[in-house]
Amino acid sequence: MIFKYPTVLTIAGSDSGGGAGIQADIKTISALGCFATSAITAITVQNTLGVTGIHSVPAEIVRDQIKAVMDDIGPDVIKIGMIHSKELAIMIAETLRQYPTVPVIFDPVMVATSGDKLIEDETIAVLKECLFPLATVVTPNIDEATILSGLVIRNMDDIKQAAHRILQTACKAVLLKGGHLQGDTVSDLYIDQSGKELLFKSDYIPTDNVHGTGCTLSAAMASYLAIGYAIEEAVQQAHIYTHKAIAHGKDVKTGHGNGPLNHFYNPQKLIKNEIELPS
Repeated sequence: MIFKYPTVLTIAGSDSGGGAGIQADIKTISALGCFATSAITAITVQNTLGVTGIHSVPAEIVRDQIKAVMDDIGPDVIKIGMIHSKELAIMIAETLRQYPTVPVIFDPVMVATSGDKLIEDETIAVLKECLFPLATVVTPNIDEATILSGLVIRNMDDIKQAAHRILQTACKAVLLKGGHLQGDTVSDLYIDQSGKELLFKSDYIPTDNVHGTGCTLSAAMASYLAIGYAIEEAVQQAHIYTHKAIAHGKDVKTGHGNGPLNHFYNPQKLIKNEIELPS
């Protein structure tokens, strides 16, 4: 009998500090028992203190990376992260249209944890027009959702309104991450085109070690989908995995700024029959 690894392709930028981007994606995918493949969109000069340089990879090279992986290894799920330029966005969209049956988790990375901007202004409209309609789930945080929706987000009502507005871009579903809101809990809102709404909550963990949280969550969603979970279960599992990765890395000192999560805390303890979806 021939076996195949559950496989995820991550299309994202490289973080030289190792906390976010391709590096966080590969750690997450590997920790969850999947095989990680990659197409690098940009090389960043980055550490826990911030981003000091970005070099975009030529669009044709990104295209060829994607096709090399898709046509040989055939990933079960695609995760998209940082896309720095409109040329890249257009090329990636054109390439992914050749693989319409593969689910796509899109984390529209626009601002780093340090506050550094990671995307050109003219790229945002192209993302919404070309890539969002290809996405199974789009996973913006509050800062990104503010840019995408044009709304000021201060509470859960604002989150819901922004998520519905982003859903109008023709993506199949939105997971709007509420981690930047002040409070004792962190709430992520999932909505889809059928009208389903699910709210995933966890306790807020006071720590500066949250660099790469969004990358980790979206890569975890892609991994659980590749393993065979339904989308709602994959979102729930990813929320739990990310929360525990933050908890297990909250007191670890890495660098002098926003440190990374602990991706290898033993996530195998998360199994299907331990999950109860919210009503």
